Amino acid sequence: MKNRIPKAFIQDVVARTDIVAIIQSRVELKKRGHTYTACCPFHAEKTPSFTVSQSKQFYYCFGCGAHGNAIGFLMEYDHLSFVDAITDLAQQLGMVIPLEANDAETANYDVLYTQLYNAQTLYEKELKKSSTAIAYLKNRGLTGKIAKEFGIGYAPNAWEFLSQSLGKNKSDREALATAGMLIEKNPGHYYDRFRDRILFPIRDVRGKTIGFGGRTLTNEIPKYLNSPETPIFHKNQTLYGLYETCQHHRKLNRALVVEGYLDVISLAQHEINYAVATLGTALNAKHIQLLLRYTSDIIFCFDGDNAGQKAAWKALTFSLPLLRDGLNIRFLFLPQTEDPDSCVRKIGKDAFEKLIDNATDLPTV
Repeated sequence: MKNRIPKAFIQDVVARTDIVAIIQSRVELKKRGHTYTACCPFHAEKTPSFTVSQSKQFYYCFGCGAHGNAIGFLMEYDHLSFVDAITDLAQQLGMVIPLEANDAETANYDVLYTQLYNAQTLYEKELKKSSTAIAYLKNRGLTGKIAKEFGIGYAPNAWEFLSQSLGKNKSDREALATAGMLIEKNPGHYYDRFRDRILFPIRDVRGKTIGFGGRTLTNEIPKYLNSPETPIFHKNQTLYGLYETCQHHRKLNRALVVEGYLDVISLAQHEINYAVATLGTALNAKHIQLLLRYTSDIIFCFDGDNAGQKAAWKALTFSLPLLRDGLNIRFLFLPQTEDPDSCVRKIGKDAFEKLIDNATDLPTV
């Protein structure tokens, strides 16, 4: 749908939307004459400088300059894309976004989202049946509650478990293959990509499952296997745990960038709910730019080994061009034999957060 929503439809959505109702459901507004005021949700302040005009359907902050209509507010406050903001408003109004002829692609995406959701639901049920998988998670100090929050599942050790469960017909199997869940061995014949692995659903910022990361329960290589690139999953534009982080923080004060799925989950288990991870790919500028939409305080946390040092250097290289006033980038190096998961389990939440507080500022790295 990107760049294909008719301009007239967008204008109609904005005209029908009450910006006061949209903002008031998220920010406490007080009526002052013909306008509404509040402390700005986009910067820290004690004296209200954020105003909303119902007649103009516009908001403006005299403190930081933030301004826009209902679409702009949702993009900034809910961290939505332009299309997602319009979709959200249209749904509230009961309006259907008109699809043009070449939007069959969007309908195909919906099929992929549905199949991935079904796969996640199925894998979560299988986890409850696997004593080995449950024992592994318990040994890592993870509870059933945190497993449910992150949607952790288990793929049985079978070549056609998913294809037989969800691939009832040709179109279903083709959709699962396009979503990266099945591999076509011969024309029309598929097998499961993930077998005998703990599965971590990868979600976009809306909470939709777009892929999986799988950790083997044996000595099979590779230890971690990720979904391939698909029409809806792009590793260099995705951060694991970002959706879950946003569920805990309306405004994210800081973000901790770590290396693995279990690092994110273990930190969340210890109530450090602001960690994200790259997905088996090196950190790049797009990852940092994505994170800057949510916070201006980023801490990169790396293992203390040579690989961690190299990763830190790359992060520094990508961060320098993005530096601006108010942006704080820091680096936390753990002891050589530790990673965030093992470290937080060993020293606990308070001690780990002290390490974060004392992270090295970018200029002194």
